[in-house]
Amino acid sequence: MKLAFIGLGVMGYPMAGHLQQAGHQVTVYNRTTSKAEAWAAQYQSDFATTPAQATADADIVLMCVGNDQDVRAVVYGENGILAGMKSGALLVDHTTTSAALATELAAACHDQDKRFLDAPVSGGQAGAENACLTIMCGGEQRDFDFAKSILAIYSKSAALLGGHGAGQKCKMVNQICIAGLLQGLSEGIHFAQQAGLDVEQVIDVIKHGAAQSWQMENRASTMAQNKFDFGFAIDWMRKDLGFCLAEAKQNGAQLPVTELVDSYYGELQQQGEGRSDTSVLIKRLTSK
Repeated sequence: MKLAFIGLGVMGYPMAGHLQQAGHQVTVYNRTTSKAEAWAAQYQSDFATTPAQATADADIVLMCVGNDQDVRAVVYGENGILAGMKSGALLVDHTTTSAALATELAAACHDQDKRFLDAPVSGGQAGAENACLTIMCGGEQRDFDFAKSILAIYSKSAALLGGHGAGQKCKMVNQICIAGLLQGLSEGIHFAQQAGLDVEQVIDVIKHGAAQSWQMENRASTMAQNKFDFGFAIDWMRKDLGFCLAEAKQNGAQLPVTELVDSYYGELQQQGEGRSDTSVLIKRLTSK
């Protein structure tokens, strides 16, 4: 299949690589052209200097950029994705955005006889590199079915949650849960340290019970060791939690813990921790 991949950050670079290695013809675009050139050299494929050029003749266009503004910047305009996409082609957005943008893009695609799926991912850089992401999709069943074999190349799970925007709303649920889990884990580790317990031993015991979580399995030890130089940065988490809180205002959901944890991340940003991963939440407790 002819594919285009827009955005070669820590997620997009390996995701596009998996597609090329699976035998598809992939053309990439990245705002920093040198990264696109490096990708093309590594995977012996093509890169484009504009989104429109990358998407010409592609059956499916996939993108993974930063935020709503970044998405609009690469989608619209005479050199944008929509300008290059052929009639009937499918645009799949892996960026975590607002649900409103997903419905906006779906309408824009429909107006031009093109198709759209919002498809945010969970699993971080490691998930992208190891092709084991979770993908949450919103859109039409026929479009999901068309893209499913492509998404399976770099995911362990992909599901259609409902109409356009449902994928982004599911990703919001994901981030709400992670925020609460990390605060609870931070407090648990801090308590164990203050109580004079061996944190590694404590985690080894309780991870087999009801407290078990991915965060505990993958972040508890590094949190106890004050290591926060990997994983998903809190700058991005605050962007995501902003979407959650804005959506909650519209649908009436009560998110008191999410609001609190978001404010804690705000404090950490002010302390220069914006690029540290989300488990740095424990620093608020251990540095006092």
